[in-house]
Amino acid sequence: MPISNTSRPATADDAPDISRTLALAFDDDPMMRWFLPDAASREAALGRYFTTLFTRQYVHHGVCERTGAAAAFWVAPEAQAKAVPDAETVEELRRLLGDRADLFRDAVMTAAGHTPQEPHWSLALIGADPAAQGQGHGARLLRSGLAKADAAGQPVYLESSKASNLPVYEHFGFTVREEFRLPGDGGPMLWGMWRQPRT
Repeated sequence: MPISNTSRPATADDAPDISRTLALAFDDDPMMRWFLPDAASREAALGRYFTTLFTRQYVHHGVCERTGAAAAFWVAPEAQAKAVPDAETVEELRRLLGDRADLFRDAVMTAAGHTPQEPHWSLALIGADPAAQGQGHGARLLRSGLAKADAAGQPVYLESSKASNLPVYEHFGFTVREEFRLPGDGGPMLWGMWRQPRT
């Protein structure tokens, strides 16, 4: 029986399901594999990572939506400054990442230097359980968030760390604005993508 791909707002009560979904979705992501190179502990670490970001940051300052097998976190222009992790969140992430914490800090600073300055919506992250891919979960969440940005007349920015996702985003009107490599040994490539609002 297919899992519902109806989009709905996500609340803090959804944290266990969302973190499990995103841990599965990002297990093969080049950036996450770089931050968390130990395959045996990666899924559990990713679960804790996404729980931290969702419950401490995005559920309070973002627009969080989910289906039965996917989740997306968006940030509107007026919430960008508030969506930056506070000191306690940063410390929690440092404990989680251990000796990779400095790489993470440098990566965040590098990405921030490439973020467009003009007002925009951000697609902070989106992911679907690989077992449900092809059932429209990610597309439903993309359409929902993009509709909100379009209604506000705002462009959207995202960063993809997976080259195979670029055609998907291009299908939804994004174009590659720039590409840059994260600092550090073996730092992965990121693609900054931009989408103008549609009427």
